[in-house]
Amino acid sequence: MSAAIVNPGFRPQASLRATRAGADRETRPGRLRLTRRGRVVFTTLASIPLVLWAIVAVLSAGGAAADVEGAAVGAGLEYVTVGAGDSLWEIAVALDSSADPRVVIDEIVRLNGLDDVVIEPGQRLAVPNAG
Repeated sequence: MSAAIVNPGFRPQASLRATRAGADRETRPGRLRLTRRGRVVFTTLASIPLVLWAIVAVLSAGGAAADVEGAAVGAGLEYVTVGAGDSLWEIAVALDSSADPRVVIDEIVRLNGLDDVVIEPGQRLAVPNAG
């Protein structure tokens, strides 16, 4: 069995903080204050996404600049359909027999965005105009 004792005259003592600050003063939440160092850190952290976005925008604009340069070259392109048994070497020699076939193959790979030099019959390739 348990018992509870209730004292109707009990009042809790005021905290030391309230007695120091004054009983008539109203408690209100404090305002956030940043030091100069805190403002610099906050501004730096807030600007990181903006700086990263600007870097990505500048770096990805390189492809657009390359397309503008290649626009005039694009007018001198021909298209070849790969036949059965054809290789890039044979196509390069047929395009320009006086040029080094390795350079022409490299240009064909670059123009068509090929990952390697493997081609398949029926594939349509853009090739540089020899004339």
